[in-house]
Amino acid sequence: EGMGQIWLDEVNCTGEERNLSECQARPWGEHNCNHVEDASVECSGNLEGDQVRLVNYGSRCAGRIEIFHNKQWGTVCDDNWDLLDAEVVCRQLDCGRALSAPRGGQFGRGNGIIWMDETNCTGTESMLSACRARPWGINNCYHGEDAGVVCS
Repeated sequence: EGMGQIWLDEVNCTGEERNLSECQARPWGEHNCNHVEDASVECSGNLEGDQVRLVNYGSRCAGRIEIFHNKQWGTVCDDNWDLLDAEVVCRQLDCGRALSAPRGGQFGRGNGIIWMDETNCTGTESMLSACRARPWGINNCYHGEDAGVVCS
């Protein structure tokens, strides 16, 4: 059972939505539930949104962060990027602890799509794609804001 506010009730998704917030539901925060009714989900582990890599530094444990989603690699914007986000990437890559979370395209500018913006990890997630962020590909960034990671 969870704790605190229950945000969604009577959720009705078609399965085509990109985010749970796009599904039909009662107004945000309005519910007639208790935490014994908390919903859960178990995913199959599809790797498409789960793969990350660090590039442009010559080490697999340091560089510009890129994430594979929708069959293409893209970058992560440095808006809200911090050591907690970097910690998740280092753990996902089995590269030890995060030493720094460079911003401002320190490891060069990527190209193509910017997949993640306003990334907000707690630091305990097993993969970057599990962190809260703006919807995939929705950003107000340019590649001069590409995020980086340096792991131990």
